[in-house]
Amino acid sequence: MKNLFSPASLIIIAGGVLTVIGGVAYLTGAANLSVPTLFYGFPIFLAGLALKTSELPPAKKIIKSSSLANFKKNAPQELSKLLNDVTRWRYGQNAHLESSLKVLNLWDEENPPQLIEIEALETNKQYGVRLRFELAGVNLERWQDKQERLGRFFTKGLYAEFTSPASGELDLLLLPKQNKEAISKEDGPS
Repeated sequence: MKNLFSPASLIIIAGGVLTVIGGVAYLTGAANLSVPTLFYGFPIFLAGLALKTSELPPAKKIIKSSSLANFKKNAPQELSKLLNDVTRWRYGQNAHLESSLKVLNLWDEENPPQLIEIEALETNKQYGVRLRFELAGVNLERWQDKQERLGRFFTKGLYAEFTSPASGELDLLLLPKQNKEAISKEDGPS
């Protein structure tokens, strides 16, 4: 149902409706209505089809609506922008975060990693995110080689952790460094 309301789908529907109205008007002899609706409707319909072929659906967002406003208000601005960026429809891209993954050398031109979902995390009034990727053509070792850089790439004050929830998937956790330091102190010598 969500795909029905993508911008490209709405443009296809609008163009299709205008084209049908224009066709019916032409067949019934209503020249005043047929000409504009056919001339505008059919190109709009074709533009919608073109957009649909290059459409990238938003990543699944896992955050309670009550927490979303708090996250956007208190989380680092970069994380809020990241959340907004990957949870909207994209056109003309192969994957979410395409340019970032290319810069990080985590890109495979023929089979790029795909962002499946994003989850906003909050611990001790500190904010982070979990990004679940389908690994595709980039193996886990390449991700692990970039672990230190990933922690600071999206915003300062974060560190990266990896988990593998299923074969071929990777959870990239970007967590506040204060949490890592607190855990290190708890595990340290007594």
